[in-house]
Amino acid sequence: MANIAIVGAGVIGVSCAAFLQRDGHSVTIYDPEPPGEGCSFGNAGSIGPGSVVPLSTPGIVRQAASWLTDPDSPLWIDWRYLPRALPWLARFIAAGTRPRVDAVAKALRALHADSFKHYQSLLGVDAGSLLHVSGQLYLYESEAAFVKDALGRELRAALGIRSEILEPDEIREMEPSLGPRFTKAVYLPDAGHCSNPHRLVAAIAEGVAREGGRFVRAALKDFEREGEKVRAVVTEAGPMPCDLVVIAAGAWSGRLAKRLGLSIPLESMRGYHVMLPMPTPGPTRPIYPLAAKIMMTPMDEGLRIAGTAEIAGLDAPMNERRAAVLGRLAKRYFPSLTGEPVSTWMGHRPATPDSLPVIGPSPRHSNVVLAFGHGQTGLIGGSTTGLLIADIIARRRPIIDPSPYRADRFQSVRRH
Repeated sequence: MANIAIVGAGVIGVSCAAFLQRDGHSVTIYDPEPPGEGCSFGNAGSIGPGSVVPLSTPGIVRQAASWLTDPDSPLWIDWRYLPRALPWLARFIAAGTRPRVDAVAKALRALHADSFKHYQSLLGVDAGSLLHVSGQLYLYESEAAFVKDALGRELRAALGIRSEILEPDEIREMEPSLGPRFTKAVYLPDAGHCSNPHRLVAAIAEGVAREGGRFVRAALKDFEREGEKVRAVVTEAGPMPCDLVVIAAGAWSGRLAKRLGLSIPLESMRGYHVMLPMPTPGPTRPIYPLAAKIMMTPMDEGLRIAGTAEIAGLDAPMNERRAAVLGRLAKRYFPSLTGEPVSTWMGHRPATPDSLPVIGPSPRHSNVVLAFGHGQTGLIGGSTTGLLIADIIARRRPIIDPSPYRADRFQSVRRH
């Protein structure tokens, strides 16, 4: 059995650690923050097996003008960062062809289909208080908006994802807390949410620690290599020997991969949330107004409004304006919502141009495995990713076909 170094203590890293321990491996997780304190802390809490539509779709170029000119648009690019983002954006736009979208949707379906089952395996008795198969509502404010989202419905239907179209009276019956703005909805009964994503990650991490896993609060600086193998990870405290490395450091994974000679297109799709006091009555499931690209989810501590996407890099400070927009939108949709935000948050979602994560062996190293790039669906895909990584390392038949997530699909491995 191997001594495995896992870089990253988010939902991907701790899920990998837990499943690898079940195979008898010794795991050490390296992260400068406690488990779940990064992007895993502030996500929308969605666990949606029907989340299969990639960000880049046919017609995405027509929307590009607003990315620079409207700072309140669902996707906004800081013009100062644009020169650095251009190569990634070119790949992003190219990924929006219909054949590619169909292939990505199929791969996302495979990764997301059994999320609840695998989380229940990881959490045990804690699962009931954290995971809720509550359904999700996708909402439309006009018939035109409903028609515009035809591709999403088509993709989900082709993949066998159950859904039901609701009219205004049915929407109000299901969620009486909503205002009368919505003319259509799609209800996904097999989806749901986690009511405390930070607690979910912490609970899995506590289980890893009970089984002898080590958590080292340190940033990774480099790797010690010998030929095609990594012999040690290097932190501020010096080199830490290991037999195998799993890179699951979220948006920072690209920088670490470059130290190993890998050039994988990874961008921070910066996301925001605001926490508001729960309105009375409050929603009982995640609410997703499609045009606004936000999700409003009932959490243990209130109503979380999460979403928008901002491309401004890893180092730019939080944009308070982006967070304020979320609060205004929530009050637009929930008439009884009058309280001010309890807290605001910004996190770095690790996004690849084609909306698929990188999961699998390094193209250059025999003992390095990659697990990052889940973008806005890290919580949904986290549990299955952990099991898939364990299968790959064990060289047994994998739980799903790993080929769509391979790193070399970008054909950008540097040779030196």
